[in-house]
Amino acid sequence: MAQHLQGPERAQAVRGMFTRIARQYDLMNRLMTGGMDLLWRKEVIHRAHLRPQSRLLDLGTGTGDLAREALRQEPTCRVTAADFTLEMMRVGKQKYSQPQQWCGADALNLPYPDNTFDAVVSGFLLRNVIHLDTALKEQVRVLRPLGWVVALDTTRPQNNWFSPAIRFYMKRIIPLLGRFIAMAPDAYTYLPETSNAFLSAEELQAHFEQAGLTQTGFRRLNFGTVAIHWGQKPA
Repeated sequence: MAQHLQGPERAQAVRGMFTRIARQYDLMNRLMTGGMDLLWRKEVIHRAHLRPQSRLLDLGTGTGDLAREALRQEPTCRVTAADFTLEMMRVGKQKYSQPQQWCGADALNLPYPDNTFDAVVSGFLLRNVIHLDTALKEQVRVLRPLGWVVALDTTRPQNNWFSPAIRFYMKRIIPLLGRFIAMAPDAYTYLPETSNAFLSAEELQAHFEQAGLTQTGFRRLNFGTVAIHWGQKPA
């Protein structure tokens, strides 16, 4: 299982997993979140502070959900959709007319010059990278001064009255959906296990600050199982 591997072996396993579920990925996201992930992505793009002709990098784009939301909110923005799983982008390109520009890219070694983009956004990327701090530093490197990094991802749930129901849903229902809808129960066992093992919202904010971002913050969503984080590159 990918969650038990380290380094390049884990990266290869994650790529293979997302290749297998690429065609069912969008449907599974809608089912698992009851369609709420579309609203979360709207907020991600809103917090990217796009202006006319802004350059946006959607990193770990998958099938391009965030890229398309950016074009809905700011049709003149120039979007680059990048991922290291080519099959995910291939599915997105086949299903949708937008975005136009797709790029194979490793989040730990981005193929762009310094100060290229006005905003860098990601959806459910950070918990999958094998070196979080390197990924964040690369995003800051390619970001222009005063630009924003905005990330949507799962976060370690806090203990509360909903915790038993949340654990049951993540450990039982999500793998069941993965088995019958995506035919990939292992991939959807990976999701709850990596979510529980990932950083708390406060810990991830600290990593944003260590990467050099200011004006950092986060908002928990979905009973504390998901969070949006943001930070600005100093002038």
